[in-house]
Amino acid sequence: MTKDTNQKEIAPPCYGILDIVFPMGTEGLRGSPPTCMACPHKTECLRRALKGDQGMTVREEKVDRAYESGNMGFFERWSMKKAIHRRTKQRTPKRGGDRENHSNGRS
Repeated sequence: MTKDTNQKEIAPPCYGILDIVFPMGTEGLRGSPPTCMACPHKTECLRRALKGDQGMTVREEKVDRAYESGNMGFFERWSMKKAIHRRTKQRTPKRGGDRENHSNGRS
């Protein structure tokens, strides 16, 4: 698929919305619905959905499943979840982050 400047106009309204393009199934696993499998935008759409903040939730779910199944130990799970939360914090701007901290250097 070639990148088109009018891709946003061509893409369906569900484009990049994680709960629509990769919903949680009845067994607790995520999967793409049949309507998405037939869509020509499915790959880029799913990539965009997983790049957002909700994509971190999917990664966290994956870590939890690995831990529950015994494929990951406690410390590895802790480390992975800490890294996921750190990435989530880096994505969200801090309140007042543009202000300088004037308390440094004061006694």
